[in-house]
Amino acid sequence: MMNERSVLRQGHIIGGRYLIQQIIGSGGMSHVYLADDLKLSGKQWAVKECFSSPQQYSNIGDEAELLTTLGHPRLPRIVDFFAPNEQGNAYLVMDYIHGVTLEKYFSSHNRKLKSDFILQLADQALDVLEYLHNHQPPIVFRDLKPSNIMLTSQLELRLIDFGIARNYKQEQDQDTVKLGTVGFAAPEQYGSGQSDARSDLYGLGALLLYLATEGVRSEWTDGVESCIRSDFPREKIPVLRKLLQTYPEDRYPSVSEVRKALMVQDPSRNEEQRHKSQVMGSEHMGTYVIAVMGASSGAGTTHTAISIVHYLARNFNKVAIVELNRYASTFGRIQQIVEGKIHFENKKEHRFSVEGVDYYRQSTSINIIELLGGNYNYIILDLGSFQENDGLEEFLRADIPILVGWGSEWRMQDMEVAISSLRRHQQNKWIYCMPLASLDAVKRLRKQMGSMKVYSLPLHIDPFDVHDEMDEMLSQILHGYVPKLKKHKRFRFGVRSR
Repeated sequence: MMNERSVLRQGHIIGGRYLIQQIIGSGGMSHVYLADDLKLSGKQWAVKECFSSPQQYSNIGDEAELLTTLGHPRLPRIVDFFAPNEQGNAYLVMDYIHGVTLEKYFSSHNRKLKSDFILQLADQALDVLEYLHNHQPPIVFRDLKPSNIMLTSQLELRLIDFGIARNYKQEQDQDTVKLGTVGFAAPEQYGSGQSDARSDLYGLGALLLYLATEGVRSEWTDGVESCIRSDFPREKIPVLRKLLQTYPEDRYPSVSEVRKALMVQDPSRNEEQRHKSQVMGSEHMGTYVIAVMGASSGAGTTHTAISIVHYLARNFNKVAIVELNRYASTFGRIQQIVEGKIHFENKKEHRFSVEGVDYYRQSTSINIIELLGGNYNYIILDLGSFQENDGLEEFLRADIPILVGWGSEWRMQDMEVAISSLRRHQQNKWIYCMPLASLDAVKRLRKQMGSMKVYSLPLHIDPFDVHDEMDEMLSQILHGYVPKLKKHKRFRFGVRSR
């Protein structure tokens, strides 16, 4: 039943821009709607209508302020905020996440999820919780339940509804407001103490137990072990029990400790270990994703991506490059030359090869998911310019994100604008490349970014060909991820024999 204070209906316009289409979610103190953007054709947003009393107006503002400081692929971006009106209704405009809640997904599968999938969800949840807990100040989500988790079409986890998330205050003894969902919230959220990172770990334990018992239990009580599915790994059960201890000091102290106990993959594990297992070992151990995105159109994104993939192909049998744009034509022109065609034929087969590199033209994110399940050592993503925004999520989740900008002084502003526009996202592992940039330009950007990961790319006319200076520069850029490659014979890209 709709809250009587709700003023939104289909056709209602917020801020002269957001056209309400339908309700897509509802809670005790809020509704969430799907809205069309009247300024950006085809763009849709999620609009959260929040109800509050005058005493709570500051809480609504706090949620908006909190979300604007966050930048993680598993969290929604907040793009607009409207303060409480006369009725006390405030509005948050956020990313619309295509998918279903874990609650609905769980129900649609008769409450029976494979144990491997449950542990994959744990891995993804730990990823975003680690980001929140390392935020300054630390952020505690406090309501990790199935209805607050979205699953995309690729079954990627996204956290939604930050209505009760809060900054951890070291000097505070206990929470002033007792919030959280019964059965999933830690005991200290109801008056026995202040919630902290360990409260979220309790919530994670409750969620995993709920999924492992087919929705029967979410608290550790007598006899609960007998409710856990027989195919759930028995060695993980003590981990659930420790996560669900009543007193925070009896639980795991941090996400990293839970990772060790569950033995799930750490997405930010030591680069040297990743390099050793993937590059030096004889057995395929995983795929590295390198995402190349331009600060603006024409900055040299595709040229740089092709240079990188052929540099890597000289030492690895399995490398691929993906054109993440269904409407792009560059890879199609390359295929035309490779196959010696006068006119390009838009074939259904989107894969072709050049000098040991598999090219995938006009691809989508779904295609990338499929490739990650293969045996490639490296996948390079050509994402085009950041203004297109379709590949931004892939850029943020890549092992090595590379932002390419103009090297000329008069176009340096493009790089600075791009960096400023993306400042809400964590940039600590980003690499910045500027073709033909002067040493002064490199130094200036390094100082601005507080990072040494800024490089000037030398003139490299043919990205398919061996180029000593470019190879040396790529060796520096990818240091720690790939070994220094041996010199190879030169290859001239041109029309292939028919």
